[in-house]
Amino acid sequence: MKTLKGPGIFLAQFIGAEAPFNRLDTIAEWAAGLGYVGVQMPTGGADSVFDLERAAESQDYCDEIAGMLATHGLQITELSTHLQGQLVAVHPAYDELFDGFAPKALRGKPKERQEWAVGQVKLAAKASRRLGLAAHATFSGALAWPYFYPWPQRPAGLIEEAFAELGRRWKPILDTFEDEGVDACFEIHPGEDLHDGATFERFLDEVGGHARANILYDPSHFVLQQLDYLDFIDRYHSRIRAFHVKDAEFRPNGRSGVYGGYQGWVDRPGRFRSLGDGQVDFKAIFSKLAAYDYPGWAVLEWECALKHPEDGAREGAPFIRDHIIRVTPHAFDDFAGSGVDPAANRRLLGL
Repeated sequence: MKTLKGPGIFLAQFIGAEAPFNRLDTIAEWAAGLGYVGVQMPTGGADSVFDLERAAESQDYCDEIAGMLATHGLQITELSTHLQGQLVAVHPAYDELFDGFAPKALRGKPKERQEWAVGQVKLAAKASRRLGLAAHATFSGALAWPYFYPWPQRPAGLIEEAFAELGRRWKPILDTFEDEGVDACFEIHPGEDLHDGATFERFLDEVGGHARANILYDPSHFVLQQLDYLDFIDRYHSRIRAFHVKDAEFRPNGRSGVYGGYQGWVDRPGRFRSLGDGQVDFKAIFSKLAAYDYPGWAVLEWECALKHPEDGAREGAPFIRDHIIRVTPHAFDDFAGSGVDPAANRRLLGL
């Protein structure tokens, strides 16, 4: 068995214009001061503190970043291309909304925007290899999401064609990840075509069971869908290669349920919460991941409708650290072992 690595923290929700959140060295010092030992690095957005193109091309740059983080006792857990991965596949209904994820010069140009996004995710595979990372965090994007509810009745073959196209777009990207020796971990997330186990299986079929098509496991998204997040680990543990430690709660009533009634996050029955404030059974999750030899990091993704992010971050490091199970090197009942040999075993069986 393996002991999970952590605690780590995803920086995307904290980077901003104000110090210490406006520079990588100062946000690293802040994270280390809270007790984190890893940072998951976002690579998209106008305020990015990480140069993805340079990292893909320059080993010196990667060594410089890794060295600076090491001075604070930190290392990169994974790079993230959530924003760019989303743009690999966008239904036209969402074109304008997702244009903000791309450089201004590409807005209103969906074909060029998609080509840029594909290139970005491939660069992340190369940069991950230079940084010595085993896994990468991303989104799948979505072509079928507007049709997730079967009303009006979906035309025959619509979903099949959507996933076939998704597979065609991602297969060359996954091949790049194979070339670089890195796992692409799709966050299973509403709004993505890969939002549960059934859709992940559809996608795997379309990419021929590609070895680099793996999962970023985040139980909060399963709580909001009312999906069994523990059984999910039992079913897909061999593909889980990244882990967002994020809490959530689901409190339905006679007025609103899973779909949320178009309400904001505070008023929805299902909402994200800071660690320990929701309903996720993290003791069971950490136990299952330890038992299944999960090889990666436990990374806080802070999202909460109520609590201040800095409070969530401060509470997150000890929460994760206290849940990580230092796995035992031997069985608890070894003291009572009889020490018999193969020959004795055969005698005991009357053979």
